[in-house]
Amino acid sequence: MYEWHKQIQIIVDEIDECIKRRDDESLTLQSLSFKLGYSEFHTTRKFKEISGMQFRDYLRYRRLAFALKEMRHSERSILDIALDYGFSSHEAFTRAFKTTYGITPSEYRKKPVNVVVRTKINPFNRHYLGIGEIHMLKSTDGITIYITTIPAHKLMYVENKESNAFWDFVEKQNALPGQDFDTICGLLHGIEGCLDGKRLTEHGEQGNHYIMAHINDANEPPNTAMCFYNCLGIRLDAGYDGEIPSIMRVIDVPEAEYIVFEHGPFDYNHENLSVEAKIDKAIAAFDFADTSYCFDTSSGRTGYFYHVPSEFWKYIKPVRKHN
Repeated sequence: MYEWHKQIQIIVDEIDECIKRRDDESLTLQSLSFKLGYSEFHTTRKFKEISGMQFRDYLRYRRLAFALKEMRHSERSILDIALDYGFSSHEAFTRAFKTTYGITPSEYRKKPVNVVVRTKINPFNRHYLGIGEIHMLKSTDGITIYITTIPAHKLMYVENKESNAFWDFVEKQNALPGQDFDTICGLLHGIEGCLDGKRLTEHGEQGNHYIMAHINDANEPPNTAMCFYNCLGIRLDAGYDGEIPSIMRVIDVPEAEYIVFEHGPFDYNHENLSVEAKIDKAIAAFDFADTSYCFDTSSGRTGYFYHVPSEFWKYIKPVRKHN
């Protein structure tokens, strides 16, 4: 399955490139299957199994997402945009657009409104965190960097302000009676409604659905080694009103924008250190100069860390627009 995740990622990336090039001849299941060396039937089955949707549906959503952007940022005619993105007529484009976004293209052009854009899927992230479009920034050395919006939610967690990394967190928590790592995971596992579902452990076994979180600390100067503290917890729906174990806290996390540094699936036993080095290098070298964003170090902003080798290694850091 690890190899198939990689193969489907190739298809996902190639679809966007073909749409950008207006290369409809290469944008077919037959062509993409041939590129991978598999039958159309086998590719279709695996695409649905990994991505959660049919190939034809995903392709339609991506074409519409590209067309929506043109509708918003250009003055080209609706018909020209429709034909450019693979729709046979103004009417066909209008039907698909309204079915997907709940508004016709002409209505949207007259008065653009916020719509839930069918984003580029990530076959390594079945619980995709964001809403709206992914604003791609760059991809280098296997690390994809993008801006996304995460909807409002709650974070239930145990914090340890003395820890500086995951394993350090585990070690320090294990020294606290009644708050050891296994106890925390057991409590989190019993909470209904975790937004991220059950995650896989580093060893490939079905494990607890926890994530590491980082919360900006108002008591420490920004951009210092201790400007945030580590937590272990789960994300919950914004309306969650269920139980809260006595050793845990719950905070409301408002909808906000984040920058994501993401690596796809990898072999934990052979690639873990090299992937970690790549991500650390990408974060350290990233320059916001060509964007309208900067890191948001304001007190209380949260960030997340996912380490699931069968799917991804991902750092999600809070950002804000420049003043």
